[in-house]
Amino acid sequence: MKNKIIYVVTIILSLTIGVTGTIVTLHYFPMTEKTLEKTVNEVSISESDSLKTAIDKIYDSVVLIETYKNNRQISSGTGFVYKKDENNGYIITNHHVIDGATTVKVTNINGETVEAKVLGSDEYADIAVLSVDKSSILQVAQIGKSTDSNIGDTLFTIGSPLGSDYMGTVTKGILSGKERTVSVSLSSGSFLMEVLQTDAAINPGNSGGPLVNINGEVIGVNSIKLVQDEIEGMGFAIPIEMVMASVDRLEKGEKIVRPVIGVELLDVDNAYYLYRNGITLDNSIDSGVAIVNVQENSPAAASGLQKGDVILEVEGTQIKNVAYFRFVLYKYSVGDKIKIKYYRNNEILETEINLTKGLDE
Repeated sequence: MKNKIIYVVTIILSLTIGVTGTIVTLHYFPMTEKTLEKTVNEVSISESDSLKTAIDKIYDSVVLIETYKNNRQISSGTGFVYKKDENNGYIITNHHVIDGATTVKVTNINGETVEAKVLGSDEYADIAVLSVDKSSILQVAQIGKSTDSNIGDTLFTIGSPLGSDYMGTVTKGILSGKERTVSVSLSSGSFLMEVLQTDAAINPGNSGGPLVNINGEVIGVNSIKLVQDEIEGMGFAIPIEMVMASVDRLEKGEKIVRPVIGVELLDVDNAYYLYRNGITLDNSIDSGVAIVNVQENSPAAASGLQKGDVILEVEGTQIKNVAYFRFVLYKYSVGDKIKIKYYRNNEILETEINLTKGLDE
């Protein structure tokens, strides 16, 4: 009984002390509201890989080119100003953009249109040079080097796809390949071009426009697009070094002269036409070009080449077909000497040829 009394008294004392303590605490230490403050700083977000600076360096140098024949528009493309002097501005575009035109008009990014003069063009390199009055020039492009660019580098193009409605369109991609060769059909037959490959969108109307690196420098001239239903994202540009090698002469209206050796050729797998020309080849020959005619007093005749010979190599480079032979030959200049390896009567022989310009020039 005594223990129960002690237990009850203990509980009562504990409750009394607890209540008293709470009252005293509230009296001497009243509760205060605390406000949690957050400081939010404004954050400025910028895209680390923005091309704005590079685009600004070249954007105003790009122009729309529209061509006419008998007062009827026949094509449109793009060009860019690469130079100006006291009187004129000079524009690079593609040969195929201005080919066949009697009038060429150039519109700058401000919408000012002037008539241009075609100073010169080259079908094989697909390059043309135009001049316009200096007053219409807003900016001159900076010329770079395609040789300094690497696979995977960021590139962009500026052009007028589908004409004036989309003038100044910028598309972005990477350098997908270097030293590619693509076949082009010309009035004189097929020809191979050495080009840069990019996945930047290049559409009709972009031809002649600049392919530009992230420093805002032109490294190529957009020329053609491989258009097939099953292939997308393959655009091509002429390396700027090849373009600038001819520009000075085109400015002066000079024709770009390429070497010839004075032969008519057929691919070795063209059995029907070889037979019609009285040529039968050994089955072991699966590459090269067969000579079906040698012009009199030509470099080929002087070197001893004959009808029926098969050219296998030029300066150690294996020849695949007629288009590739032209591609290799045009890397040399008039006046150069080249060594040619050829097949005749089950023998592989070698001769040296002095290159000359076209026999009709």
